[in-house]
Amino acid sequence: MARDKEKRSCGQRLAEWRAFVWDPRSRQFLGRTGTSWGLILLFYLVFYGFLAGLFALTMWVMLQSVDPHVPKYQDRLATPGMMIRPRTEGLDVTFNVTQSQTWRHYVRALHQFLEPYNDSVQAARNAACVPGRYNEQPDDSVPNYPKRACRFNRSLLGPCAGLAPADDYGYGVGQPCVLLKVNRV
Repeated sequence: MARDKEKRSCGQRLAEWRAFVWDPRSRQFLGRTGTSWGLILLFYLVFYGFLAGLFALTMWVMLQSVDPHVPKYQDRLATPGMMIRPRTEGLDVTFNVTQSQTWRHYVRALHQFLEPYNDSVQAARNAACVPGRYNEQPDDSVPNYPKRACRFNRSLLGPCAGLAPADDYGYGVGQPCVLLKVNRV
């Protein structure tokens, strides 16, 4: 037959617990000597000090590669959110009115840029949106559901539309058209 465990009184349990917390005979605190606690504390100080130093070094290296005056990541646009046509180096459009070879490439670039905005192409590809009202298109919970943009007819540009066959967008008379297209970023 198995022996029944002796029942200990509350005072005996409290004395055992006190002896575990601080044992004056072996001078142990929570079952470890002062040397053992010191080595554990030293290990964790060195370990977390190393981790903090590694983190600081990593942050320092990362911050050395970032210019505080220029965004690190830009899209393909030199001026995010805006496209300028005709495209030039910088923002300078320079030409001589009397020498057509200095501005003909600007005219060709504008013709090429405005071709998709012809009224017939816009009517076929894009939706007629109500002006002044937000246009929300359903996606029917289908990924990559094709959406249609609102129509922008080239004829709305007035003298800068370039609809006449011999139109030079004002470059021949010294009043050039420069188009700004604002994108959603």
